[in-house]
Amino acid sequence: MACISPTSLLLLFIYTNMLDAKGPRKALRGTTLMCSLVLSTAAGLVAYLSKSDSTSNTWMVRTVVGALFVYRESYVQLLTSQYWSFICSTLTPSQGSTWFAPISGLTSVTSATAGLLVKTVIDSVGLTGAVAMAGVVLLFSILAAEQAYAISETHGFNPAAEHFAKKKKENESTTPIVKQNMISKATALFARVPTLWALFCEILAAQGLSTLLNVCFVAKLSTAVPEDDMRAGWMGKFYALINVVSCCLQFGVLPQAMSKIEPSLLWRVMPIIMATYLFYQSVQPSPSLYLVSGALFLFKTLEFSIRRMLDEMVYVPLDFESRFVGKEVIGVFGYRFGKSGM
Repeated sequence: MACISPTSLLLLFIYTNMLDAKGPRKALRGTTLMCSLVLSTAAGLVAYLSKSDSTSNTWMVRTVVGALFVYRESYVQLLTSQYWSFICSTLTPSQGSTWFAPISGLTSVTSATAGLLVKTVIDSVGLTGAVAMAGVVLLFSILAAEQAYAISETHGFNPAAEHFAKKKKENESTTPIVKQNMISKATALFARVPTLWALFCEILAAQGLSTLLNVCFVAKLSTAVPEDDMRAGWMGKFYALINVVSCCLQFGVLPQAMSKIEPSLLWRVMPIIMATYLFYQSVQPSPSLYLVSGALFLFKTLEFSIRRMLDEMVYVPLDFESRFVGKEVIGVFGYRFGKSGM
């Protein structure tokens, strides 16, 4: 886990350079191609090395798999943050309050569907084949992203226009432009937009708590359900229930509720709910599995349904740099650092 944060920083460095030089559309295309290539290459290497049972090959396979795990933990946030940056740039605050929840719900549905298909895919093409397929699927996402940007350009709401207008102004200026590295740019941005710094601190605290709750849950589950098969089934049903409840909130409750409730109120209510539950759990002499798992269930449900929607709504009124640089720093580095930092 300690390697994930440096990997996130490396990916952010690559992304910000692409963004500055070529704009958000080509940055998304380039980072997606890079991720697709890494997945496909790793799958090919593992398949090739697995043909031999030699000790050296076994060690190399484990190295590649470990590196791929670290990379996966970082690249997922890099790509999804760019998709959300585009969406935040094309919707008004009122539109966002209506559509962010159902869009998040669709991601929950597709994630659950993909999870159910994993065993079928692996039985058909093997584990390395499944990883290679993930790389191929990313190529199809490029086509969808290109179409989205083309539509936004046709109808005059392309978020890249703000970036290129700024670049043009800089090129025409007689004042020398001081180039900033990614860390300096993020530091200056967070100082200029205090909201980003607040979100960064919030995600560090939230993901640190998430890691702690997950460790407690796994430890309690291992003690309460020692059989591997039963434990795997219990965990599968647990996360399936989280997805089901989150989807119900995202599709059936939140779109209507957000027209009547201020987002700031929900931001305050979420930590109060968690603090109340955790205080009750802490005073129990021997919390049961259901009580311990309930804490993680409550946190994940709030995170997947309410917090994700509120998080995206914050970025809608912010400027281009906040949406396409600050958001990525928070989503890619802050999210993973919060988890690995625990």
